[in-house]
Amino acid sequence: MTSHPIAVFDSGLGGLTVLSALRERLPQEDFFYFADTRFLPYGDRPEAFLRDRGVLIARALVRRGAKALVIACNTATAAAAEAIRAAVDLPVVALEPGVKPAVALTRSGVIGVLATTRTLESERFQRLVGNHANQHRVIAQACPGLAEAIEAEGPDSPRVASLLDTFVAPLAAAAADVVVLGCTHYPWVAAAIAQRMPVGTTLLDTGEPVARQLERLLAAGSLLGGGEGRMTVATSGAPATVIATVDRLFGHKLNIEHWEP
Repeated sequence: MTSHPIAVFDSGLGGLTVLSALRERLPQEDFFYFADTRFLPYGDRPEAFLRDRGVLIARALVRRGAKALVIACNTATAAAAEAIRAAVDLPVVALEPGVKPAVALTRSGVIGVLATTRTLESERFQRLVGNHANQHRVIAQACPGLAEAIEAEGPDSPRVASLLDTFVAPLAAAAADVVVLGCTHYPWVAAAIAQRMPVGTTLLDTGEPVARQLERLLAAGSLLGGGEGRMTVATSGAPATVIATVDRLFGHKLNIEHWEP
């Protein structure tokens, strides 16, 4: 199993920001990244659908030979993480908005969370806030359409700028001094978010903590290493569309295969 790849999945290509952090910390691992773009966006899907879809994908990734699984999607984590862990027998690392570290960092006592509607409405997120926010004020700002606009039009597009104007303004007005990026697409627009917040605002991304947790789990299971730094990217949608999106986000093309779990 040591030489088998680590599977990473997201509804789209936002999880590539997590994959970059994983590859930086674990350069000797092989990775298989799956973008479930056929059903993008996850944020508008019913929770039962996301739970069933997540379990189906996880089981298919096990059959493909994954030695560990990273759910690189906050929405999928909120809806399906528990079901996925119950369904597969391998290490699973799931994302969740960084409310706990935000509480440790805030000075004003006001924390902003930018995420999809589905993530913020989930029982998992409500439990996260209840367990860690204490007396702090949490401004949970849903961002419908933002992830899709970043993929379809690019981080610097007028549409993305307009959405950010709308979604970031309540956080700035509330004097939040820590902003949690609760969707893997949002690191693409971190600089633009920072420009709309007061100077000194801290932005929290989860890619690096996820990489540390994955490293710990692999080491505990004697699964660390054994790869050659290879990366395979697949989609359930149209590879040509994904290639164009990767080119827009990264500035270079990747070979994309079609894979349906």
